[in-house]
Amino acid sequence: MSDKPTGARAASWVPRAHPLSWATLAVTTGAILMTAVDGGILPAVLPAIQEEFALTAAQAGLVNSVFFAGLIVGALGFGWLSDRIGTGYRRTWTWNVAMIIGILGGALTFGLAGSFVAFLLLRIPMGISRGGSEPVNVALVSEWWPKEYRGFAVGVHHTGFPLGQFLTGALIAAVLGVAGWREAFLLIPLLGIPIIVAQAFLGTRRNQQRVYDWIDDRGLTRPLPELSSRPRGSGLAPVKEALAHANVRWSVVLIFLFLWAEAGAVTFLTVQMVDAGMGLGLAALLSGVSGLTGWIGQVVWGAWSDHAGRKFAIRFLVLGWAATLLGMIFISSPASAWIVLLAWGLFRNAPFPVVYALLIDSVPRAAGTAMGIMIGVALGVSGVLAAAVSGWIIDTAGFTVHYVVLAVICLLGLLPLARMTETVEVRR
Repeated sequence: MSDKPTGARAASWVPRAHPLSWATLAVTTGAILMTAVDGGILPAVLPAIQEEFALTAAQAGLVNSVFFAGLIVGALGFGWLSDRIGTGYRRTWTWNVAMIIGILGGALTFGLAGSFVAFLLLRIPMGISRGGSEPVNVALVSEWWPKEYRGFAVGVHHTGFPLGQFLTGALIAAVLGVAGWREAFLLIPLLGIPIIVAQAFLGTRRNQQRVYDWIDDRGLTRPLPELSSRPRGSGLAPVKEALAHANVRWSVVLIFLFLWAEAGAVTFLTVQMVDAGMGLGLAALLSGVSGLTGWIGQVVWGAWSDHAGRKFAIRFLVLGWAATLLGMIFISSPASAWIVLLAWGLFRNAPFPVVYALLIDSVPRAAGTAMGIMIGVALGVSGVLAAAVSGWIIDTAGFTVHYVVLAVICLLGLLPLARMTETVEVRR
């Protein structure tokens, strides 16, 4: 396999794309925002669910485990399916199915979650949709933008996460002010239905051809040589193609380390601030502060990677993560929380779109499968292990050691990064 970078180098810092590309970017960003809201609903309403169904802590934890099990299945299954059905405009079909599963899950949770068992079972389709929609969503937006601005597009698309993380609290509070916890799950169909309708109109062969003609006319690089392709050979062909590239294998390790550090920090951040004397309401509000600057980090680092290279950007993000996690040791007041968490926001979500862009550069025709493997394995395994290990460290050694361990975990990301191949041609 050649080590020569295969990605295009952005010629201008000002992104250029067809209006349909911008429209697709807006729709897919809305989908990621919906995903972030979905992820924030359960923690916000879990106390009410525990009270209604008289759940123990172990039963409440089972809810999260079932969701992550569905997430792993969805990421691996839909990522692979999107490559088998076809790249380009054909990804819209797979993506809409994944979104519809989540919409139905939210609606059925409102209508049928009359018992704990029913609620628990309905977390399965929600997890499948969460795991399945993200890799297809990322692949979809990347295939409607010139390759020169892939990092920018994926970075902007991923701003839905920090924006959704910040908005979720306000949306849930508004719903709970006039209704119960079941109504909160109706936010998913209310957000999702307009999104899939819009994408169904946008994601057509005719529209993609218009985008590709625009790219050709301006001397930019198509995302793929053809509008859509399907892998030849057995059903495992996309899996073999994805795993054959070292970037895919090492990206799973790299993102696993980032997600471990994130889960460890987020799970106990509110607890740390309450222990420091802050009220629960204030602590909950401050825990979402990183979302205010998260969108900046994603756009800036995504665009920077188009020019300076994916590995160059990730290297700085690893160092930024480690430094800001160490800064969390000193959170002892609302002022210190604002300073440290706003700084963390500049790095927190940014590695993911850059690594996504690197994977799409590396295996464009198996991008859905590659990202599904990365999300399913890295997010699923870290979700199961990270919180438990961090809780044990805090109980036995305290928050200072906890954050030192998380910073070291981030720095370990430099090892898989060193084994990865740059995909952007950088002119020195």
